[in-house]
Amino acid sequence: MSQFADTLLYIDGVLRPAENGRMYENIAPTTGRSVGRAADGSAADMDEAIAAARRAFDDSTWAHDLAARVSWMDRLQAKLEELIPAWRERIAAETGATMGVISSVGLAVPIEMMKWTIDLARRYEFERDIGVTASMGVPSRRLVIKEAAGVVGAITPWNMPVQINLAKLTAALAAGCTVVLKPAPDTPWAAIMIGEAAAAIGLPPGVLNVVTSSDKVSLGEQLVQDARVDVISFTGSTAVGKRIMEAAAPTLKRVFLELGGKSANIVLDDARFPDALYSALAVCFHAGQGCSLPTRILLPRSRYGEAVAIIQQMYEGLPFGDPTSVEQILGPVASKAQFERVSGYIRLGQEEGARLVTGGPVETGEGYYIRPTLFADVTNDMRIAQEEIFGPVLVAIPHDGDDDAVRIANDSVYGLGGAVQSADPQRALAVARRIRTGSLNVNNANLFGADAPFGGYKQSGIGREMGVEGFEEYLETKTIAVEAA
Repeated sequence: MSQFADTLLYIDGVLRPAENGRMYENIAPTTGRSVGRAADGSAADMDEAIAAARRAFDDSTWAHDLAARVSWMDRLQAKLEELIPAWRERIAAETGATMGVISSVGLAVPIEMMKWTIDLARRYEFERDIGVTASMGVPSRRLVIKEAAGVVGAITPWNMPVQINLAKLTAALAAGCTVVLKPAPDTPWAAIMIGEAAAAIGLPPGVLNVVTSSDKVSLGEQLVQDARVDVISFTGSTAVGKRIMEAAAPTLKRVFLELGGKSANIVLDDARFPDALYSALAVCFHAGQGCSLPTRILLPRSRYGEAVAIIQQMYEGLPFGDPTSVEQILGPVASKAQFERVSGYIRLGQEEGARLVTGGPVETGEGYYIRPTLFADVTNDMRIAQEEIFGPVLVAIPHDGDDDAVRIANDSVYGLGGAVQSADPQRALAVARRIRTGSLNVNNANLFGADAPFGGYKQSGIGREMGVEGFEEYLETKTIAVEAA
């Protein structure tokens, strides 16, 4: 695998080294070896980035000049499209994503999706007149104004970094906010790619700042606690999301959280086999490293054995191990730590009494590979059915009809995604309406798109990303009354 060039920080409109020139190694999940280095930002670097974003918001016209803002965003999107060929292998190397993933949601699709959000900013109603009232004795005309919320601290994970980085940055910048991006240490290049594009087009200083770092905790905490930051937009684990809420409380800043999931794929008793079971392959996409992927499959008890056997055959026939193939969706998990975590859950499932039908860790060879893993004879109170594993591990749970399936699906602290399979689309839709999650797919449908709001119920998060609702996460509402003529 190639050794890629070192990358820098992007602060106040300049690509520059980290304090004291510090760098850290970027490890490829496919080999477990370094493929290059990234700038290792410090607390002082983060402080400079926050100060730059604050100045750009308070002292420049970015928040107020919509026409100029969307013009800059058009140029940023076009530059990122231009950079795809040069960055494709680099993003694949640091994420472990196969070329099948990179050619879709791993790189190309999120850049294309920016256009929808930028166009939304062009047509969005930032001001509306709600008419005249005399309720307090003085005839008054009221104007409702939407304006940028301020400086945004965006803290992003390693699983689908380009998509998540751009979902946050595009909406925040188009809304008129300025941004400090702190990516996960494992995937610095998916963030600094955007900084390099911004530098190439001459984006106004301070509007966007990217601080990569090997530090997993303190720089993120610094960003959350700083009073100069108005909004925190975080995607990651529920445990970290809870800590962010606590750290943000003293300054009462707005917090958006897109957190974990343990989504259920409900297969109803009229579903057509094997077609309805192809949905079980979703947990193999990008090694199961997707927060909303359905990792519990609820199967009708009368057809349970048949379904498990079909899924086993699918999993054992799924190719993996060649990250250069556009035909493959299953690469390695992101790091040694994640490999050990997923392997630990597989051992736990066996200890809990679940039956390991197929799969498990690949203990020999290079990289952090987990075979597509299926557990049967699972009950919903087992930890492997309740806790987010974040690997290609599916647990199969029997149900006794629609009501029982809904009960099991909702018996979770999470509420992020889900799916329903049925020969009767209306029956499936009726079941989907009863599931307490932020998103669901019925049969072969897939909701993913820039215009579709995404987020969770319960401990899967607060707020929405993408769509109009995601854009409005970065706006404040002001009402002004003037005397009516």
